[in-house]
Amino acid sequence: MNIQQLLDLTIQRNASDLHLSVGFIPTLRIHGELVPVRGEETISPEQIESLIRPLVTNMQMDIYKNTFELDFSFEFGGKARFRVNLYRQKGHPAAALRLIPYRIPAIEELGLPQVVNRLVGLKQGFILVTGPTGHGKSTTLASFINEINKTRAAHILTIEDPIEYVYPPGKSLIEQREMYSDTKSWQNALRSSLREDPDVVLVGEMRDLETIASAMTIAETGHLVFATLHTNSAAQSVDRIIDIFPEVQQGQIRLQLAATLEAIISLRLIPTIEPGRILAAEILFAVPAVRNVIREGKLYLLDNIIETSGELGMQTIERSLADLVKRGKISEETGLKYALRPELLGKLLK
Repeated sequence: MNIQQLLDLTIQRNASDLHLSVGFIPTLRIHGELVPVRGEETISPEQIESLIRPLVTNMQMDIYKNTFELDFSFEFGGKARFRVNLYRQKGHPAAALRLIPYRIPAIEELGLPQVVNRLVGLKQGFILVTGPTGHGKSTTLASFINEINKTRAAHILTIEDPIEYVYPPGKSLIEQREMYSDTKSWQNALRSSLREDPDVVLVGEMRDLETIASAMTIAETGHLVFATLHTNSAAQSVDRIIDIFPEVQQGQIRLQLAATLEAIISLRLIPTIEPGRILAAEILFAVPAVRNVIREGKLYLLDNIIETSGELGMQTIERSLADLVKRGKISEETGLKYALRPELLGKLLK
């Protein structure tokens, strides 16, 4: 198959990813599992160039040749978008292509509790969507942004590496800036965002101290900021943000985070009994008790606050998994595999 046929197959099979690597058969990720493309042979060093070259522009190829790595996205024949990470392994090019459907799901279609819908009505604050790679962070953020787009006139600015979802016309003015195409650094883009009159800012990924500090400053100055972080739980997300700063700054960062944070949604896509995956989520809202704990540095209390604040809309990942088991969506064995505290899930299932 050529690259166009492989991309078509990725869409037809509803795969989340397509992997191209020398010495391996082209491989799809379907419902979280890797599936080699039937009937294809292993990719040779000569073939990998012909598969990858049609995807990149001359400028992108120059960047890749200099850095050996490249992130970009492209539209494919009016059918879907793909986000691509181009890299090298054993001296040869390789690529991981993530399928991004054109249609952005509504928040209620994601499987999140209805209580999270209130977040799109906020005028300012800091909202984090966290979890491992490939577990629904980008789709969830796109759903939030598109709901704002459908319901109110706001200037929405996204800073992404690369641009993933493209938003349909709505009530909002949406401007999407892609790293290295529209800006040369996260710091420059975030710094200049305050001069661009945004109401809502989406930060595609908080990777370092400067990006995190800038995102919190934007939230602190009266804007609604959405961002992602690669962490496993709400408590770990708060800990990661504070720990990335030098010790002498951590007291000030705790105060700043306590003042700006509105919610943390930590996601997992869980394999279902029927072939497929379903979303499980840990949810923390920054109620006064949470803000006090962050200010005082007693982060070990966050899990207990989440566990005992169900009436406020919070839930642990174990509570979410237990609900999925009781509804017959996932097996108990799968739930225990994805639980951060298996003993708590065991108690909830009794």
